[in-house]
Amino acid sequence: MTKREAINRLKSGASYYACGAYLAKIDELHRLDLYNQLGFERLERKNGDIKEFFKDCNSNWAQTFYLMLLRTMGGIDNKEPFTILAQRVPYAIVLRERLSPHNIEALLLGSSGLLEGYPHDEYILNLKRDFVYLSKKYNIEPMSASQWRLTKIYPNNHPILRLSQITTLLAETPHIMDRILECRTSDDTNALFSTPTQPYWITHYTPAKESKSVAKRMGRTKTDLLAINLVVQMQFAYSDYTQSEMLRQRALSLLEEIPAESNSIIKQWNSYGKIARTAYDSQALLQLAFEYCHHHRCEECPVGRRIIHQWEQKQLPTAE
Repeated sequence: MTKREAINRLKSGASYYACGAYLAKIDELHRLDLYNQLGFERLERKNGDIKEFFKDCNSNWAQTFYLMLLRTMGGIDNKEPFTILAQRVPYAIVLRERLSPHNIEALLLGSSGLLEGYPHDEYILNLKRDFVYLSKKYNIEPMSASQWRLTKIYPNNHPILRLSQITTLLAETPHIMDRILECRTSDDTNALFSTPTQPYWITHYTPAKESKSVAKRMGRTKTDLLAINLVVQMQFAYSDYTQSEMLRQRALSLLEEIPAESNSIIKQWNSYGKIARTAYDSQALLQLAFEYCHHHRCEECPVGRRIIHQWEQKQLPTAE
């Protein structure tokens, strides 16, 4: 088999992450070396994205942290509309209304445009009335409800409920940037983010439609995802900006403490063996999947290069 044939074989297995068999077979030290390289690639890529948002926020870190909070809360389905909302209702306005959670909720829900698609009861009407006043006060143009993805969304992940949880978080946490930077463990992030909705939503999943009474707090799975995709990324980005090695190490330690994500990609990698145990591992494997496997970049991939090098070593003639 030629080198080109070996590379083509790697590429043909990229769609189902076939090199997971190689990662499962090598010793832990060599696997960690690969994870370090891939993990830092992912952190640096996300740091580049945050730098762009920082520029868009006029080099204001408080607004950047707030924007990234909303964006991350939106998940895959609604990160863009959450980002737009953070720009329409900036953090400076939220701070001005912080003593009134009702006003923060009116600002966020009213500006989102989401209330327009549902029936109204007295609570929703009050939110709308107060938003009319606040939108004039702060010159806010509401979004269109059509900008949000609302189909195939789990009830607990509905943007309206997430915005009410964000309301509670922002009302109870005046210095959200400092609190995010202080997080050292998954317990810290869980304590910070496991906030409930405002009381009305305990008996409602959507406006004006009563449901069984359920305290709709963010669960551990969601707060761990916020730790991975928000806290770690912001700590790493801010450590780069301030040149703080302590903060950089805090971000890496937090990744090592949190269990690996449980999604379809990580499950596929783990089908070859338990090669993703921590969030540090799973972030490295996501980088491998998204940046290399999905684009069949096996010749550039750190894992692919090692496999090819190993194959070349076997082809060398041995001394007789």
